[in-house]
Amino acid sequence: MAAPVSDAALRRLITRLGPVGRVLDLGCGSGEWLLAALEAAPGARGVGVDTSGPALEQARGRAAARGLADRAVFEQADAAAYEGDGFDAVLCVGATHAFGGLTATLSAVRAHLRPGGRVLLGEGFWDGEPTPQAMSALGAGPNELPGLAELVETVHAAGYEPGYGHVSSAEEWDDYEWSWTGSLTEWALTEATGADRESALAMAGTHREEWLDGYRGQLGFLTVVLNDLPS
Repeated sequence: MAAPVSDAALRRLITRLGPVGRVLDLGCGSGEWLLAALEAAPGARGVGVDTSGPALEQARGRAAARGLADRAVFEQADAAAYEGDGFDAVLCVGATHAFGGLTATLSAVRAHLRPGGRVLLGEGFWDGEPTPQAMSALGAGPNELPGLAELVETVHAAGYEPGYGHVSSAEEWDDYEWSWTGSLTEWALTEATGADRESALAMAGTHREEWLDGYRGQLGFLTVVLNDLPS
């Protein structure tokens, strides 16, 4: 999945959404978070939105393999332009960039919620004062990401009450990064040829260097259940 969150933590977070009938996943990628939510709530239906055609095809295949094809719809669209409301829960994990940042995301997802609905938000933060190496690797400035406390304060100021949250561990981050670079390397060595092979290996190597020599231990990730407060 496109977030440094273990399967066990993902399922703990999903159960904290409570009873749901309709679920929306904005920036769903290959669909793992939405499918987990539907598995935890028999009878619930969900919509996943993403701009990546290949990721959505993978999501549809996963849904079929898990017997969820009749309860999950995946649409290729810009998450920020998606229209639809009345959802019991909205998931937005690692996709706030699609809305132009955290504050804009918190405003946008509310339009999709039924009164009293919940949001499952996943967002990055600086874990301490960022080093020049970390900022260079991520192409980010010192104020581009909040600290953890500032992130939670921003959520609360937007009218949400944070509930259960999960801060990704170093082990989860390492597994995520090694899986990302490892999968790309495996594809390059076993399936790609010529320029594609060299390009993939170079991409994996660059990413690995940016992580190990740059932002490892500097970039945090919070996944938190948000309760929408009455206005």
